Formats: sequence, structure tokens, C-alpha cells
Amino acid sequence: MTQNIADVTPAAEGPREPRARWWRDAVIYQVYVRSFADSDGDGIGDLAGVRARLPHLAELGVDAVWLTPFYTSPMADFGYDVADYRDVDPIFGTLEDARALVRDAHGLGLRVIVDVVPNHTSDRHAWFRAALEAAPGAPERDRYIVRDGRGEGGELPPNDWESVFGGPAWTRLPDGQWYLHLFAPEQPDLNWENAEVRAEFEDVLRFWLDLGVDGFRVDVAHGMVKAPGLPDVGFADQVRMLGRTVLPYFDQDGVHEIHRSWRRLLDSYGGERIAVAEAWAPTQDRLALYVRPDELHQAFNFHYLTVDWDARAKREVIDASLLTAGQVGAPSTWVLSNHDVKRHVTRYGDGEVGLRRARAAALLMLALPGSAYIYQGEELGLNEVLDLPEEYLQDPQRARDPESGRDGCRVPLPWSGEEPPFGFTPGGSSWLPMPPEWAGLTVERQSRDPESMLALYRAALRLRREHPALGDGALRWLVGPPGTLVFSREGGGRRITCAVNVSGRTARIPSYGRPLLASGPVRPDGECLVLPPDTAVWCEVTDTGAQSGDG
Repeated sequence: MTQNIADVTPAAEGPREPRARWWRDAVIYQVYVRSFADSDGDGIGDLAGVRARLPHLAELGVDAVWLTPFYTSPMADFGYDVADYRDVDPIFGTLEDARALVRDAHGLGLRVIVDVVPNHTSDRHAWFRAALEAAPGAPERDRYIVRDGRGEGGELPPNDWESVFGGPAWTRLPDGQWYLHLFAPEQPDLNWENAEVRAEFEDVLRFWLDLGVDGFRVDVAHGMVKAPGLPDVGFADQVRMLGRTVLPYFDQDGVHEIHRSWRRLLDSYGGERIAVAEAWAPTQDRLALYVRPDELHQAFNFHYLTVDWDARAKREVIDASLLTAGQVGAPSTWVLSNHDVKRHVTRYGDGEVGLRRARAAALLMLALPGSAYIYQGEELGLNEVLDLPEEYLQDPQRARDPESGRDGCRVPLPWSGEEPPFGFTPGGSSWLPMPPEWAGLTVERQSRDPESMLALYRAALRLRREHPALGDGALRWLVGPPGTLVFSREGGGRRITCAVNVSGRTARIPSYGRPLLASGPVRPDGECLVLPPDTAVWCEVTDTGAQSGDG
């Protein structure tokens, strides 16, 4: 018995009707614009390319698309160094392309979320150019964090803070002062104590809301406010403590007033516009602060993303996530991959093992209460590309550690054909080379294969959208064999059980009724289902007396 347990062929349907509080259980698809689809043949993805491929996302069954930065930028950090927050970089198209994309997405029933980068600008931003030309103490410099150095001649940085990308977080200006950059030197940190900075970003948000976007993913949402006095951290190799402790430059309590002001702005618009925090916090409790009722709507759950393929570890993170988010009335979010981490097929073991686990992980994630994020290409089962030629590796994070580069998860998507660039571009090559072995993973090829990863995602998303027990709501754990996760979801008078065998041994679980969808071959055995290792199944529950307890 394989995934084709129920009739899960995508039905022909028109645009989906808007739902109240849609964000509480939305499935949001991340588009890394450079690598999604290229329309003009230069080998770099663009907004027109995204627009042309929107039907793929509608057929996949997601609720919204999140676009990585497409604003004017010198691309020192691939768009996360913004030079103009109100315009589109020519690499990606024009403002009219952005408007057309939003219009077409809405016509297909898809909402659009765009990135906003408030912690820092590009060093090519007009504000920073003005700061360079101004004298120490001038208002133009106060928009950024600029300080005198330490030492007899000010030759030492103002403190011991380190850049996430490696090296000191300070660069000296020609007149002797230093400016802060928690990322690349081309990304100077803004001074959020400055009222002009706060007013500017409220205006930027209004610009894109007026254009029609449905919300924002807030980059480095934990980073805008620094501790008073900019105190030393007191130790080196600070990046290893990101998300493990409160550092004087991250996760400061002052960020929450910014998010409250943004929430008020969002609520002043119709259509339930939302904001999603990219926030690294040391505990689930501190992460929950970002999604209190008067702050942001969601926060990425990096604790879940980074957990090992282990039943006990996953159970602990799921429980903690649901508990802490529930305490502030927020939905939890679930994510397996994004543009900053190795793809989970590779993290889960690569090859057949990694693919099998990734299939099971998809059904686990999509059965959990709350909202789920899909990173482009995971619906195809793409692996991390580990053997990119050195001349293509441009990620500034490699300055910290060559092995930490993010290029391998950003290789463009394979759409069709038998050879690279697999329909990604009408030109001859893509900005990052694509592995020839991806010929078997194209959208075209997988659309013809009912056993493919793409078919599994389409089936799971259709069931999730149609079944009243899935999406927002509660979870009840059921007893299962060691190394398994078994839980039920109820809604609309119906119940679904999700069972996942995370162990390396075959497991037998109560069938709980009619199997709907499985990530791999399962078979009945009397009153039980037999799950091979690294396999998940959804069942329509008929036994309402299923026992609850620890898995």
C-alpha cells in the first residue's frame, strides 16, 4: 500500500474563497526569487518568472507565497542589503512587474508576503552615503550606529561584538569613527532609537500595503534594538550562541514596542494583513513574546527546523512549541528548510534514506496544528548541492566558515527537460549550476509520476485544505510503539490520526480506520497497519475510543 490510498488527484477548481484568520493555519510557500524562474534569459530568476509559474503554486495547494527581497540592491548579500526599499532591482524587473504579480496571485487565490529588512540597509543606501559625507555627531550619522573607537587614538572597535558573517562587527570610517554591521560591512545597522528611522519604515510598510501585498516577513526581527551602552559580550565565537542566549545585540526587549507599532499599522488595513518574525530566541518562551496578541502574527519555529530525526526530540519540540504559542493565543509554525540552511533531504541522511525521511517529515509537518512553510523545491525532494564549483560560491557567510555557505540550498529549480537548466531560464545557463541528475526531479517529470514527492505534496495539501480535522486546532497524543509519533486531530465531527515511524525498525500501529495517505508502502495486518522505517500515514479515524497517552 503506497501513497495512492485515496483519490487525491487535484481537482479543477477556481480561486479559493478568502478565510477569516487565514494565517493561523496557512501553508506558505517561500520563493527565493533569484532561483525560482527566469523570464528574460540572463540566468537569474525574476518577478515575471515567478508570475508565470504561479499556476504551479495554485495547483500545489498552498495559501500564500513569500518572496525574498527583490528591492534595489548591490547584492552584497543577495538582496538583504537594500539600497531602495520602494523600488525593484532591474535584475528582478520593475514595480509594474510587482503589481502584476500581486494581481495575478490574488486572482489565483494566493496571498503575497514580501520581505522587509529593517535591521540594516545597504552601504549604497542614500542615507548611508549621506552619513559618510557628514561630520561626526551630524543628524545623518544618527540614523546608523556610529561610535568613537576605544584605545588612545580610537584605533580599537567600540566593543567586542562580532559579525554573524565572521570577524568584528565594526568597520572604521576615514575620519576615525566606527559603524556597526552585525552582518557584512556592506550592511550597516540602523539606529532604531532614531525617530526618523521608525517613521521611514512605517512609510515603507504603507507603500507595499497600498500596492496590495498581504503581509511581511520581518528579517532579523530580533535585532533592531541594542542593549543600552553597547556592552561587551565578553567572549569570542559569538555566532555559536545565536539562539541560545540573549546577546546585547539580539533579542532585546525593546524590539517589542516596534512590533506593536507595526501591528497597529497592519490592523488599520483591511484584508487581515500579517507580519511574520524571523526571530532567533534562546527559548520557546522568549520566541512567544514576538507573537503576543498585540505583536506579530507568526514567528518562525527554528527549534523545530533544527531538531534531529528522533521521536523523543521531535515530541519535545512539538509539545514546547504548542504550549508556548498557545499561552499567548498564537498558532505555532512548522518549517523543514529555508534559504539559510541545508535542505532537509540532505540533513536527514541524503540519498534514499534522506528522501524517505523527507516524505515522512512532510506528512508529519502538514498534520500538526498551526501554519506550515514550504521552501521552494522541497515539494520536489531536492537535495543540497554540495559540489558547486568554487568560482560560483559567493555567499558572504562563507567568510565565517567555508562549510557554512548557503549556496547549495539556493540552486535554481528544475522545471522541465532532460538537461540543465531544466526550463528555469530561456538562456543557456543559470546563475548557480544545476546537477544533471536533477533530470528525474523536474516538475514536468514528477507531474506524470503518481508516486513522486510532488504528487505526495499535492495530495497532502489537498487533504489538509478539505479535511476539517486538519489545520488550526488542538492535538492529542496517542500511545504508539517506541520510536513512533502518533497523534489525532479532530474537527467538524471527524478525526484524523497521523502516525510516523521515526525509528529504523518496522512498527505496527492500530489502523484507527481508513488510511488516507502514506509517505511510503504500508500494509494492513489484522487490526493494525505495518509501517516500515521512516514512514508516515494519515488515517480517517473510526475508533473514537482510541487511547491517549505518551508515545
